[in-house]
Amino acid sequence: MLNQLRPALVLLIALTAITGLAYPLAMTGIAGAIFPAKAAGSLIERDGKVVGSSLIGQSFTGAGYFHGRPSATSAADPADAAKTVPSPYNAANSSGSNLGPTSAALAERVKGDLDALRTENPGKPVPVDLVTTSGSGLDPDISPDAALFQVPRIAKARSLPEDRVRSLVELQVQGRLFGILGEPRVNVLALNLALDGSGSK
Repeated sequence: MLNQLRPALVLLIALTAITGLAYPLAMTGIAGAIFPAKAAGSLIERDGKVVGSSLIGQSFTGAGYFHGRPSATSAADPADAAKTVPSPYNAANSSGSNLGPTSAALAERVKGDLDALRTENPGKPVPVDLVTTSGSGLDPDISPDAALFQVPRIAKARSLPEDRVRSLVELQVQGRLFGILGEPRVNVLALNLALDGSGSK
């Protein structure tokens, strides 16, 4: 019986060492050598302090900042661990809301967001990504249209000419990967950092 178990145990130990230890360590080492910033989490620093990651959205609520997509992520309710509470951009609980098109709660939330955005920029169509969440709830990017839609609010809050804010947005637009993959996008954190760096707050 031991003769039958020995090959299985040797194979189990060998594959565990190869796929569970050697391979992950090798990939981590290679990634760290070739793409050190990306392997470390694509962290963004300002004045020597980490202010976020270019891969994970943040909640910006001030009138003088660009806002990202809504986030449906949640966290445990401090008052009752059996319940959850909204916790935007919670990387520990990446998820969508799972609310379907017939959901009254979803319709009510979207209508509230639409009404607020329409008062912010009357007469302009609201870009869809400003009222819809992403599948992960962590999307750090918005469309160029969504960024440009917010220009009047930010220009007013910061007492800046709209053209100046618009040019900041245009400088931050990232094109399609290799010119064909994905859609043009704007990283909200990078855009807000550029806005703060423009000399007005």
